[in-house]
Amino acid sequence: MMRRDTTPTRLRAVSVATGRLAYYVMIAFALFCLLCPLGLIFWLSFFKDQIPAVPPSGYSTIWYPTALANAQFTGGFVNSLRVAALASLAGLLVAVPAAIALTRNRLPMSAAILQFLMSPMIVPAIVVGAGLYVGLIQFEILTDLPLVGSTGGLVLGHILLAIPWCLRLILANIGSVDRAVEEAAISLGARPMTVLVKVTVPLMWPGIVAAALFSFVVSFGNLELSLFLVAPGQTTLPIAILQYLEWRIDPSVAAISVLQIVMIAAGLLITDRFVPLTKVV
Repeated sequence: MMRRDTTPTRLRAVSVATGRLAYYVMIAFALFCLLCPLGLIFWLSFFKDQIPAVPPSGYSTIWYPTALANAQFTGGFVNSLRVAALASLAGLLVAVPAAIALTRNRLPMSAAILQFLMSPMIVPAIVVGAGLYVGLIQFEILTDLPLVGSTGGLVLGHILLAIPWCLRLILANIGSVDRAVEEAAISLGARPMTVLVKVTVPLMWPGIVAAALFSFVVSFGNLELSLFLVAPGQTTLPIAILQYLEWRIDPSVAAISVLQIVMIAAGLLITDRFVPLTKVV
């Protein structure tokens, strides 16, 4: 009896194993490149010396209360909190009805409407900021309304960032809503508005919460757009950190950055509990 040559099978198995190993190595390297700067910032926040040096002379937690006592950081934090809250709320007011209209009704040019609402995500934030700044100047010239360098102009810019993320998360959630539940409510005599309020929106609630949290995180950490729209004396937390670094380089910047990272990470983890982020990123 002739023996069957298994060499090609072995070579194929070795090739598959080698490709899988290379794939995992690349993933590990990418994670290292992403997490290494965060680890360095966390490490730097515990340096004892005012001027960072490696290796440090010692470790201390003094820079965390120092950062929290800095009026520039706290003022920027409060302003970022207020702007992000307003932007996420306005983004929901646009994204929720838009998502329902795009998925539950056959709108003409629905694809074009969706692309229009999602366009701020495609264009770089710095381009959006520059364009919005020029547009607000022209609008102020025509109407004499002081929008340039105002909180309203800053919130308007952040709303443009919040809308596409809100819409994307809500669309990811509403796609999993069973239409049979709505059809059952209609068949039992419920009016369309009743179905919307008592059936559709409650089923969309996880997506709405996730959209609010994620858009809040995006707005809170934005730097590029805010640089064009803040007024003199007005600042957000990312801008406050940037301005502080122009004159001083001490671990308090790392400490406030760690607190910002923890806050953003918590928001993302909570968002993932409602809508898996793998569906939208």
